[in-house]
Amino acid sequence: MTAETRPLRPAHPLESWEPAFAALTREVAAQGGDLVLEPAPQARATDLRLDPAGPARPAVAAALGAGLPTHPNTWTATDDGEIVWLGPDEWLVTSRYARPDAAEPALRPLVAGHGGAAVDVTGQRVALRLRGRLARELLALGCALDLHPSAFPGGHCAQTLLGQAGVLLLALGDGDDYLIHVRSSFAGYLAEWLLDAATEFRGAAPAAGT
Repeated sequence: MTAETRPLRPAHPLESWEPAFAALTREVAAQGGDLVLEPAPQARATDLRLDPAGPARPAVAAALGAGLPTHPNTWTATDDGEIVWLGPDEWLVTSRYARPDAAEPALRPLVAGHGGAAVDVTGQRVALRLRGRLARELLALGCALDLHPSAFPGGHCAQTLLGQAGVLLLALGDGDDYLIHVRSSFAGYLAEWLLDAATEFRGAAPAAGT
Protein backbone atom coordinates (compact mmCIF):
# COMPACT_ATOMS: atom_id res chain seq x y z
CA MET A 1 0.00 0.00 0.00
CA THR A 2 1.49 3.33 -1.05
CA ALA A 3 1.55 6.47 1.04
CA GLU A 4 -1.05 7.96 -1.26
CA THR A 5 -3.55 5.19 -0.52
CA ARG A 6 -2.74 4.54 3.15
CA PRO A 7 -5.96 5.01 5.17
CA LEU A 8 -6.06 7.75 7.73
CA ARG A 9 -6.03 6.68 11.37
CA PRO A 10 -7.89 8.53 14.10
CA ALA A 11 -5.61 10.72 16.20
CA HIS A 12 -6.13 11.61 19.83
CA PRO A 13 -6.56 15.38 20.27
CA LEU A 14 -3.62 15.38 22.71
CA GLU A 15 -1.38 13.06 20.72
CA SER A 16 1.20 15.80 20.10
CA TRP A 17 1.61 16.24 23.88
CA GLU A 18 2.43 12.57 24.52
CA PRO A 19 6.23 12.97 24.23
CA ALA A 20 6.13 15.80 26.80
CA PHE A 21 3.93 13.71 29.11
CA ALA A 22 6.33 10.75 28.83
CA ALA A 23 9.32 13.03 29.52
CA LEU A 24 7.61 14.32 32.65
CA THR A 25 7.09 10.79 33.93
CA ARG A 26 10.77 9.91 33.33
CA GLU A 27 12.11 13.09 34.92
CA VAL A 28 9.94 12.78 38.01
CA ALA A 29 10.91 9.12 38.38
CA ALA A 30 14.57 10.10 38.17
CA GLN A 31 14.03 12.26 41.26
CA GLY A 32 12.35 9.42 43.16
CA GLY A 33 8.81 10.59 42.46
CA ASP A 34 5.83 8.85 40.94
CA LEU A 35 3.66 10.77 38.48
CA VAL A 36 2.12 9.58 35.22
CA LEU A 37 0.20 11.90 32.90
CA GLU A 38 -1.24 10.52 29.67
CA PRO A 39 -4.20 10.94 27.32
CA ALA A 40 -7.07 8.63 28.20
CA PRO A 41 -8.47 6.53 25.34
CA GLN A 42 -11.07 8.35 23.30
CA ALA A 43 -14.60 7.40 24.29
CA ARG A 44 -18.04 7.75 22.81
CA ALA A 45 -20.04 10.01 25.13
CA THR A 46 -23.75 10.61 25.60
CA ASP A 47 -25.45 13.21 27.76
CA LEU A 48 -28.45 11.46 29.30
CA ARG A 49 -31.42 13.27 30.84
CA LEU A 50 -33.92 11.12 32.69
CA ASP A 51 -36.26 11.13 35.68
CA PRO A 52 -34.36 8.81 38.06
CA ALA A 53 -37.64 7.57 39.50
CA GLY A 54 -39.35 7.21 36.12
CA PRO A 55 -40.37 4.05 34.25
CA ALA A 56 -37.47 4.22 31.76
CA ARG A 57 -34.77 3.72 34.37
CA PRO A 58 -34.78 -0.13 34.43
CA ALA A 59 -34.48 -0.33 30.63
CA VAL A 60 -31.62 2.17 30.61
CA ALA A 61 -29.80 0.29 33.38
CA ALA A 62 -30.21 -2.96 31.45
CA ALA A 63 -28.80 -1.38 28.28
CA LEU A 64 -25.81 0.06 30.12
CA GLY A 65 -25.17 -2.98 32.26
CA ALA A 66 -25.13 -0.85 35.42
CA GLY A 67 -27.51 1.28 37.43
CA LEU A 68 -27.53 5.07 37.20
CA PRO A 69 -25.73 6.62 40.20
CA THR A 70 -28.20 8.78 42.10
CA HIS A 71 -25.99 10.00 44.93
CA PRO A 72 -24.57 13.46 44.06
CA ASN A 73 -21.02 13.58 42.75
CA THR A 74 -20.53 9.86 42.24
CA TRP A 75 -19.92 7.66 39.22
CA THR A 76 -20.47 4.02 38.34
CA ALA A 77 -18.22 1.84 36.21
CA THR A 78 -19.58 -0.17 33.29
CA ASP A 79 -17.69 -2.87 31.42
CA ASP A 80 -16.28 -0.29 28.99
CA GLY A 81 -16.76 3.15 30.49
CA GLU A 82 -18.47 5.20 33.17
CA ILE A 83 -21.84 6.64 34.12
CA VAL A 84 -21.11 9.97 35.76
CA TRP A 85 -23.62 11.92 37.86
CA LEU A 86 -23.89 15.50 36.59
CA GLY A 87 -27.14 16.52 38.28
CA PRO A 88 -30.37 15.10 39.77
CA ASP A 89 -31.60 14.08 36.31
CA GLU A 90 -28.44 14.19 34.17
CA TRP A 91 -25.56 11.76 33.54
CA LEU A 92 -22.57 11.49 31.24
CA VAL A 93 -22.35 8.00 29.75
CA THR A 94 -19.01 7.00 28.21
CA SER A 95 -18.14 3.92 26.18
CA ARG A 96 -14.59 3.26 24.98
CA TYR A 97 -15.33 0.26 22.77
CA ALA A 98 -18.17 1.66 20.67
CA ARG A 99 -20.79 -0.57 22.27
CA PRO A 100 -23.96 0.24 20.30
CA ASP A 101 -26.31 -0.23 23.27
CA ALA A 102 -24.44 2.42 25.28
CA ALA A 103 -24.69 5.08 22.57
CA GLU A 104 -27.21 7.79 21.84
CA PRO A 105 -29.18 5.92 19.10
CA ALA A 106 -29.93 3.06 21.51
CA LEU A 107 -30.62 5.19 24.59
CA ARG A 108 -32.75 7.86 22.95
CA PRO A 109 -35.80 5.67 22.21
CA LEU A 110 -35.70 4.29 25.77
CA VAL A 111 -36.13 7.74 27.31
CA ALA A 112 -37.79 9.92 24.67
CA GLY A 113 -41.28 8.69 25.47
CA HIS A 114 -40.81 9.49 29.16
CA GLY A 115 -39.68 13.10 28.95
CA GLY A 116 -35.99 12.22 28.78
CA ALA A 117 -33.28 12.89 26.22
CA ALA A 118 -30.02 11.38 25.00
CA VAL A 119 -27.58 13.55 23.05
CA ASP A 120 -24.25 12.51 21.56
CA VAL A 121 -21.49 14.72 23.03
CA THR A 122 -18.48 12.69 21.93
CA GLY A 123 -16.60 15.69 20.58
CA GLN A 124 -17.34 17.87 23.59
CA ARG A 125 -14.65 16.63 25.99
CA VAL A 126 -11.16 15.14 26.00
CA ALA A 127 -9.92 13.02 28.91
CA LEU A 128 -6.54 12.83 30.64
CA ARG A 129 -5.34 10.17 33.09
CA LEU A 130 -3.25 11.37 36.03
CA ARG A 131 -1.90 8.85 38.52
CA GLY A 132 0.94 8.23 40.93
CA ARG A 133 1.91 9.29 44.44
CA LEU A 134 2.25 12.93 43.38
CA ALA A 135 -1.02 13.13 41.44
CA ARG A 136 -3.06 14.63 44.28
CA GLU A 137 -0.31 17.10 45.11
CA LEU A 138 -0.20 18.28 41.49
CA LEU A 139 -3.97 18.73 41.34
CA ALA A 140 -3.90 20.69 44.59
CA LEU A 141 -1.79 23.36 42.86
CA GLY A 142 -4.79 24.39 40.78
CA CYS A 143 -7.91 22.87 42.32
CA ALA A 144 -9.62 24.23 45.45
CA LEU A 145 -11.33 20.95 46.35
CA ASP A 146 -10.18 18.78 49.22
CA LEU A 147 -8.96 15.73 47.31
CA HIS A 148 -7.82 13.73 50.33
CA PRO A 149 -9.19 10.18 50.08
CA SER A 150 -11.30 10.78 53.18
CA ALA A 151 -13.13 13.57 51.35
CA PHE A 152 -12.83 12.45 47.72
CA PRO A 153 -12.48 8.66 47.62
CA GLY A 154 -12.65 6.38 44.62
CA GLY A 155 -16.06 6.46 42.97
CA HIS A 156 -16.53 10.20 43.56
CA CYS A 157 -16.54 12.94 40.94
CA ALA A 158 -16.78 16.71 40.82
CA GLN A 159 -17.28 19.50 38.33
CA THR A 160 -14.62 22.02 39.29
CA LEU A 161 -11.83 24.30 38.09
CA LEU A 162 -8.29 23.08 37.47
CA GLY A 163 -6.08 26.02 36.69
CA GLN A 164 -8.56 28.17 34.81
CA ALA A 165 -10.25 25.28 32.99
CA GLY A 166 -13.56 23.76 33.92
CA VAL A 167 -13.12 20.01 34.34
CA LEU A 168 -15.04 16.92 35.34
CA LEU A 169 -12.77 15.10 37.78
CA LEU A 170 -13.22 11.41 38.62
CA ALA A 171 -11.40 9.62 41.45
CA LEU A 172 -10.49 6.19 40.10
CA GLY A 173 -8.61 5.16 43.22
CA ASP A 174 -8.05 6.39 46.75
CA GLY A 175 -5.85 9.42 46.26
CA ASP A 176 -3.52 8.55 43.40
CA ASP A 177 -5.53 7.87 40.25
CA TYR A 178 -7.75 10.38 38.45
CA LEU A 179 -9.57 10.82 35.16
CA ILE A 180 -9.90 14.45 34.05
CA HIS A 181 -12.50 15.37 31.44
CA VAL A 182 -11.99 18.82 29.92
CA ARG A 183 -13.76 20.69 27.13
CA SER A 184 -11.97 20.05 23.85
CA SER A 185 -11.24 23.75 23.33
CA PHE A 186 -9.38 23.83 26.70
CA ALA A 187 -7.52 20.52 26.30
CA GLY A 188 -4.30 22.06 25.03
CA TYR A 189 -4.35 24.72 27.74
CA LEU A 190 -4.84 22.11 30.46
CA ALA A 191 -2.06 19.92 29.09
CA GLU A 192 0.34 22.87 29.17
CA TRP A 193 -0.85 23.90 32.65
CA LEU A 194 -0.26 20.43 34.08
CA LEU A 195 3.21 20.22 32.53
CA ASP A 196 4.12 23.64 33.87
CA ALA A 197 2.67 22.99 37.33
CA ALA A 198 4.64 19.75 37.57
CA THR A 199 7.96 21.56 37.02
CA GLU A 200 8.73 21.53 40.75
CA PHE A 201 8.58 17.73 40.77
CA ARG A 202 11.15 17.34 37.99
CA GLY A 203 14.17 18.70 39.85
CA ALA A 204 13.56 17.86 43.48
CA ALA A 205 12.63 14.77 45.43
CA PRO A 206 9.05 14.71 46.71
CA ALA A 207 8.45 15.95 50.23
CA ALA A 208 8.29 13.31 52.93
CA GLY A 209 4.81 12.08 53.74
CA THR A 210 3.21 12.89 50.36
